Amino acid sequence: MPEPAAKPEKKKEKKSFKAYKARRMCPKCNSRMAEHADRFTCGKCSYTEFKQKK
Repeated sequence: MPEPAAKPEKKKEKKSFKAYKARRMCPKCNSRMAEHADRFTCGKCSYTEFKQKK
């Protein structure tokens, strides 16, 4: 039985990470909140704070 052809090796690129940015913490469950254009929301407990317009 013939041997299978060798597959070319893929070069692994190093992943680049963004610098950590201090964010608002959820007062209910103490996890980080997502920042949207008009509000902050928590993905775990659905707590929402709306930003005030200037």
